[in-house]
Amino acid sequence: MEAGTTAPHVGHDPHDHIHPPPEGFIRKYVFSLDHKVIAFQYFITGLLFMLIAGSFAELIRLQLWEPNGAIMSHNAYDTMFTIHGTAMVWLVVIPLVTGALGNFVMPLQIGARDVAFPWLNMLSFWILPVAGLTLFSTFLAGGAHAGWTEYPPISLADGTAGALWCAAIFLVGISSTITGLNFMVTIIKMRAPGMTWTRMPLFIWASFATAFMNMFATVALSSALFALFLEHVFNVPFFDANRGGSAVLYEHMFWFYSHPAVYIFILPAFGVISEILPVFARKPIFGYKMIAFSSLAIAILSFAVWAHHMFPSGISPWLQLTFMIITYAIGVPTGIKVFSWIATLWAGRIHFTTAMLYAMGFLITFTFGGITGIFLASVPADFHEHGTYFVVAHFHYVVAGGALMGFLAAIPYWYPKATGRLMSERMGRWSFWLFFIGFNATFFPMHWLGLEGMPRRYASYVAFATGNPDAVFWNQFETVFSFLMVVSIGLLAWNMIWSIRHGKPAGINPWGARTLEWTISSPPPYYNFRKIPIVYDRPYDFDKPLPYRNLDNDIDAYPEPSPVLLRQEPVRAGA
Repeated sequence: MEAGTTAPHVGHDPHDHIHPPPEGFIRKYVFSLDHKVIAFQYFITGLLFMLIAGSFAELIRLQLWEPNGAIMSHNAYDTMFTIHGTAMVWLVVIPLVTGALGNFVMPLQIGARDVAFPWLNMLSFWILPVAGLTLFSTFLAGGAHAGWTEYPPISLADGTAGALWCAAIFLVGISSTITGLNFMVTIIKMRAPGMTWTRMPLFIWASFATAFMNMFATVALSSALFALFLEHVFNVPFFDANRGGSAVLYEHMFWFYSHPAVYIFILPAFGVISEILPVFARKPIFGYKMIAFSSLAIAILSFAVWAHHMFPSGISPWLQLTFMIITYAIGVPTGIKVFSWIATLWAGRIHFTTAMLYAMGFLITFTFGGITGIFLASVPADFHEHGTYFVVAHFHYVVAGGALMGFLAAIPYWYPKATGRLMSERMGRWSFWLFFIGFNATFFPMHWLGLEGMPRRYASYVAFATGNPDAVFWNQFETVFSFLMVVSIGLLAWNMIWSIRHGKPAGINPWGARTLEWTISSPPPYYNFRKIPIVYDRPYDFDKPLPYRNLDNDIDAYPEPSPVLLRQEPVRAGA
């Protein structure tokens, strides 16, 4: 295409948009088909739901300020932790890490002009706010009370609220399945010429594995939810043991999805860390193929470990042993990633930008969460720990300390590409330390409270506090420090808003990174790439010229130096 033209001709290149540029506010910002705008929509919606679900979390902590409950009834408390967990998993974490992050970064990193099916992409987003409204409407029907898993027979007493809960998560499942299909087709069919599987950025490997799980795991959840919905509405006894049903069947179907779901929102975070660490250590990623293939290994093995959530449910001892061994095995590909990341940092010239701080925090918190998971994979230990706060601590170290921490690392890293401005590093560092300290002070004490026997999902803990005089102190300690995380997220939000107008101009490539999104303008143009690039090597060798041809901006062979890296040095390995 000749210089000076505004857009490529649509319809002759498989990497083209299949639609013209939008005109008017509604088509451009509301019902947009542009993957970047849809990513922003996911981002804003996910943050709104995080505000609501996070408020519920603080109400839970305030309730536990006193052993007999401080601010709400037991029934209201059950509703709070049910909707908090449900919203955080399905309306916050999954939409943010797959919908927002995946939509913005993935097409840019593979050299595409959009996803394969833009209309389905738009549809998958607009299902999400409908699902959110449906979930929160359960309060109008008395609220759901059985936890974010909605186990029968307890959930069968929720009536209309239970039916609305099923409908809401079923809608999220539809959205996730559509997104998984769209991303799989996009990655398989729309990569830039020369981008073979072993030349893809590691975030794309993580996105592909996530899309695979979205496609195939959600079917089991949708089936379970549809059956539970029929039981709520039409009294069909799928899970009522008194009428020939099986409550344990629901657990099998739920966890066949929900354990892969843990990796649905952790694998994109793995991809983020694999992009950030080599950039700010100024070293090639260590063990590229091992990290890439371990993502697929995790995706496959995650379908074989669901029953470790069900050890106390009465499954046969030989099944318990089998699932215990497989659960240990899934730690191997995860360990490969952790050791590869540490090896990448070894002897690197590390620059502690905000993104790098969050990435380092991720290594600490997620690794610790993985270690505590080994205890829960052991049948004898799990029998003691399963109903205690030890599980709450482990789950939050994996989800908040893993998936959310990875997402928080991604924000300052790709914010310059999305807006053309750098975020404030000073505010970013304050935000990180507030979150890191608040997170660990909130959830770390839960480990020993759980080992001492403090039960989870209880609105009061009078009996436990009677035998454990320090229980009140640690619960109040956790509550105080939990508000540091609130302040941290608020400061991060303010940093993003402030930096849009006052942040330093970012340029094309402020970090000296080498993946394709850093070869085009910031923010990216509507069509992303005026000319589809040609790829002829991996993007992680900092001592070599960029492995691309046909770049729009004819940038130098080496990426731009970063305006925020120490001493403003050239970004070549060994420089």
